[in-house]
Amino acid sequence: MSPLPDNLDPDILEPTRLLIVDDDPGIRELTAAFLEGHGYHVDAVADGTAMRAALAQELYALIVLDVMMPGEDGLSILRSLDRATAPAVIIMSVIGEEVDRIVGLEMGADDYVAKPASPRELLARIRSVLRRQGERPAATSPLAPAMPPGRRFQRFAGWRLDPAARQLFDPEEVVINLSDGEFRLLMTFVDHPRRVLTRDFLLDHSRGSNAEHFDRAIDVQVSRLRRKLARGDGRGEGRADELIRTVRNEGYMFTADVDHR
Repeated sequence: MSPLPDNLDPDILEPTRLLIVDDDPGIRELTAAFLEGHGYHVDAVADGTAMRAALAQELYALIVLDVMMPGEDGLSILRSLDRATAPAVIIMSVIGEEVDRIVGLEMGADDYVAKPASPRELLARIRSVLRRQGERPAATSPLAPAMPPGRRFQRFAGWRLDPAARQLFDPEEVVINLSDGEFRLLMTFVDHPRRVLTRDFLLDHSRGSNAEHFDRAIDVQVSRLRRKLARGDGRGEGRADELIRTVRNEGYMFTADVDHR
């Protein structure tokens, strides 16, 4: 068997297909060439129409999506994707356009990169998102699978969180789909119950110490997580607000007792 090429990403067993959506042909070509040099298959298109045509033809693991494009912009394109079945998405927005990043996260983007982006930073974020995606098995049924012997869960207020499978089950044992950011945020809460957690602490533990720190990003993620918990619990937003309580001028507190078994 011939050895793997030196520049192949060691996390990739088979070349992974990526899709770049950017109206700037120079950026498309340079980014595609750089990522292909690290072992990925890369397709690059100029707009949402071409993106949808590509998605109909190929299976992609991840989309790198520019926000500022003429006509249909990146946020509109992101909004049109079915986040339950679409590939992972990293949005790229111009430095200083914080609102784009916040809205992108709120609509389900897995990560963001400030533009103009360092190719190595983009590569690192792609690897990180794909690694997390690979740890999360695809759901085959909305109902909970049989509990494997010896599997440890984290239980709170009737809910069951499976860290190994990265799945959350509501009190009716129905799987609640969480984005990667929502899952990591919930894990941070259940690992530190009944403690006031600052926004900086939540950013460091749910997005990594190298994440850009701006309070609104965590507020958005908490709001999204509360909505998921409210839908799954069936008792409305008030119940979810009680589970993740806002502590004025401090941060947030996860109020439930957590049973690790």
